[in-house]
Amino acid sequence: MRVISVVSTKDGVGKTTVAANLGGLLADAGLSVLLLDLDSQPTLSSYYALSREAMAGAYELIALNQTDPAQIISTTVVVGLDLILSNDDQGRLTTLLLHAPDGRFRLRNVLDHFRPRYDLLLIDTQGARSVMLEMAILASDLALYPITPEMLAARELLRGTFNLLCELEPFRHLGITPPPLRLLLNQVNSIRVDTRMIIRGLRETFSGATNVSILETVVPDRVAFLNAATLCLPAHRIRTRKSRERPSTSALEIMQALAIELFPEWCEAIYMVR
Repeated sequence: MRVISVVSTKDGVGKTTVAANLGGLLADAGLSVLLLDLDSQPTLSSYYALSREAMAGAYELIALNQTDPAQIISTTVVVGLDLILSNDDQGRLTTLLLHAPDGRFRLRNVLDHFRPRYDLLLIDTQGARSVMLEMAILASDLALYPITPEMLAARELLRGTFNLLCELEPFRHLGITPPPLRLLLNQVNSIRVDTRMIIRGLRETFSGATNVSILETVVPDRVAFLNAATLCLPAHRIRTRKSRERPSTSALEIMQALAIELFPEWCEAIYMVR
């Protein structure tokens, strides 16, 4: 089972949209995908309609080590896409993890219960630096950082998430290697001159980095992603092909490119999604 956390220390960069649509595409590709909503503002939990809602969720998983699928895993209407709901609106988990000796390892320690059942675990995290974010990163094989091409977002990346990863380096002495960070340019308006300048600056900044790289896939500022959220559907189902009136890249092609870049081992199944 691959474990990917979608992270940022800044709100509004599209973490939930990326997690929901990436999970939806891979489920349509025939993979078994589990979404975990660790954001106290549970947007991912309400993105897809549910065919079965579990009695418990993320709080019971982390606080009580509850791993019984019947108790904590909800089923979405997208075949192959399951969800552990966020149910910690009062932020009790943060306090618990700060005081628990194993706080930052709670999620990592329960993952073996899900490996036989799922190909991928996608974690949506809080848009702020917290022990919850550290816990998610330390449980992950890869951290995916959606970044909007604006100066404030670029500064927050360097000041927030990048510094956080550096501070997690000592966990290597415990045999836990912090995951590589992949930057996804998201909500991009390529017409704006400042956008192109910021993207160029980001690529130059991280060109020699060993554990940080910018993905080639760029997710544009496209109405299809807004419509998908409104309809509670994966964006690739909204409009799958280019049209003569609007010969731009479709949401399907964008999400396929992202999925293949992240998971080349599944490219054959991903290409089959239509």
